Amino acid sequence: MSTRNFLLLHKYLLASLWVLSIATYACAQDFKVGAAVRVITPDPLLPVSGGVGQPKKSTQKKGDLFVRAMVLERGKTRVAIVSVDNLGWSSALGDRSRSLIKGIPPENILIGATHTHSAPDAYGFPDEAGKSQADMGYLDWCVGQIADAVQEAEKNLTPASLKIAVGEANGKISYNYYADKLYDPRCGVMQAIAESGKDKGKVIATLVNYAIHPEVIGSSQGILSPDLCGPLYDRIEAKTGGVAIFMNGAQGGMVTADTRLENGKEANTWEECIRIGNLLADEALRIIEKAEIQKVPKLLCESRIINFPVESEMMRYILKNSPVKMTSVKDDIISTRLNYLEIGTAKVLTIPGEALPNIGFYIKRNMNTDNAFLFGLTNDAFGYILTKVDFNSFKRYDYVSRTSLGEMTGEIYISEVLQWLKDRHQSKAEKK
Repeated sequence: MSTRNFLLLHKYLLASLWVLSIATYACAQDFKVGAAVRVITPDPLLPVSGGVGQPKKSTQKKGDLFVRAMVLERGKTRVAIVSVDNLGWSSALGDRSRSLIKGIPPENILIGATHTHSAPDAYGFPDEAGKSQADMGYLDWCVGQIADAVQEAEKNLTPASLKIAVGEANGKISYNYYADKLYDPRCGVMQAIAESGKDKGKVIATLVNYAIHPEVIGSSQGILSPDLCGPLYDRIEAKTGGVAIFMNGAQGGMVTADTRLENGKEANTWEECIRIGNLLADEALRIIEKAEIQKVPKLLCESRIINFPVESEMMRYILKNSPVKMTSVKDDIISTRLNYLEIGTAKVLTIPGEALPNIGFYIKRNMNTDNAFLFGLTNDAFGYILTKVDFNSFKRYDYVSRTSLGEMTGEIYISEVLQWLKDRHQSKAEKK
């Protein structure tokens, strides 16, 4: 072979290797999304729970209960966001699902409850004799359904782009029962769109993050239901396709559905669930409609374990006697996992319960982004989370104080999260 031909071949091989390396790198950096759904409506129907106390018998259902999962992947990072139609979902149950999922690190699997007040008891609330009416067989089945939904979403992973937006949801959706205007009207929306294949351009999933109690129907009417979340799913999926997911926010004390009528009564009907669910869905789609498409969005997932003292006698009793055993309780201290995510231009923090809206406002203000998301009742659901200045300070907050872990829960949560955000900011500054 002549020197000239050898040099040409050498250049060709180098160019081929360069193209191959670029293609390999691009492939490794692809952003992918998959989604899946499982129905978890019990058959036959089970009693439903709206909070502490004995579940109420249900005789009919309005809509199905669901597990809805979205898996996101970029490079070697894979994250699952799961929504369960229930009042709450503890880490004791969530960790059992996590152990069945092999393709995602357990600390990267976020499991949140929509907080519907018309689903079977997942806390195992004990009565005065220490006995619970929770159906453990049903909860065991749900554990498997959650794992199945996540694993199907993994199989459905496909190259995707992302739209992200946060804006005020207008209309008669929610209000604060204790103080009308003390609630967060902002609605965060993430929408994943397929970037290749026969479904290119189609919506894979739409996630809605909004703070509200889905308790239009409640637990006293004998109706099992996803409440307003059901119509929200239906409306979004009818308009855009894909899978709709609802993640609650800082809706404690007492951000609830605005079912107020002019005559001073409440519209606690399925029709009102449809009105509010449809309105919130329409507002979410309006907010996301003109958002810029992010082609290869950033994906980061971090987690920390934090500890809370269990100061409430009632909460100690529940944790001790519930058949849903919380193994993370030791010496009246309970541990839970917080997650911090960056998904494109969005920043996400989880809350292991129902934080009051002032806490939500304060945390979002310190997240240093226009696209702040708070996933309430995620990874655990330890009742209300309020600051020490609000705890047992006035009669209006008697109930939320009584159904919290204690006076220091909010203070510890705020301190831990702010320190985390500060550490991350300093780390970024040092790298620069």
